Amino acid sequence: MRATLKELRQKSAWSWAGWRVAWKSETALRAWALMHGISVLAALILPLSTVELAIIVMGGTFVLVIELLNTAIERVVDYISLEQHPLAGEAKDIGSCAASLAGIAVGLAWVVILVGLFA
Repeated sequence: MRATLKELRQKSAWSWAGWRVAWKSETALRAWALMHGISVLAALILPLSTVELAIIVMGGTFVLVIELLNTAIERVVDYISLEQHPLAGEAKDIGSCAASLAGIAVGLAWVVILVGLFA
């Protein structure tokens, strides 16, 4: 049991180190985190059901996860080579697209919830 707790502490420390690095360097992550905070606050203020609140919280967190994965893709591509290559550009663009689509999905979830709330 002690070994498991030690491993959990180490993995948590590495995860937070990754968050700090991404937070310092990625404007998009900070912007998505701000939007997520505003979104959760609005969801807590509005008379949403537990399921609706869960969708908003999970969706916004999902956007942050995708943005972190996008950052990881960009870092690996840049590490492998500083040369311009079409595949490297495509990999970065696809990662960016994934983050944008996740944000759009959360926006659409908000639209559906608000339409249902005020219908």
